[in-house]
Amino acid sequence: MSNPNSIPPASELKKQAADLRAEKSLSEHPISHSRALELLSHKYGFKDWNCLRAASVALIRKCPVSIGEKVTGLYLGQPFKALVKSINDTGLSDRFRVSFHFDEPIDVVTFESFSSFRQRVSCTVNQDGITDEKTSNGRPQLQLNL
Repeated sequence: MSNPNSIPPASELKKQAADLRAEKSLSEHPISHSRALELLSHKYGFKDWNCLRAASVALIRKCPVSIGEKVTGLYLGQPFKALVKSINDTGLSDRFRVSFHFDEPIDVVTFESFSSFRQRVSCTVNQDGITDEKTSNGRPQLQLNL
């Protein structure tokens, strides 16, 4: 078996299998997608796709929140309480696209004579519950209290 730390995420593995299938379709011996997955598994030192997929999934760090969980934190420097509405895979093992529904809408504009309130936002957070994106003052756009 290959080094488990060198196994890409499942989304990348599926792309590699699709590329292999496309390459083989140009030859005299085209292969099915499932056969491409099996050949890829052998390349990484696993007996079949199920074993490779399980090893790939085991490497993914757990998202710091769960759907339906009540969370608190700071959004654009303002405290919030929110419900986690959805979580999506980004294809990166330590980044998650999370949608939040704030208990109370947050004014996302700092200009005194104008307001714009948001009650639902989506952000990409790391395993620490912090966005890579920063506000103009250098603070994370969203930071969860974990």
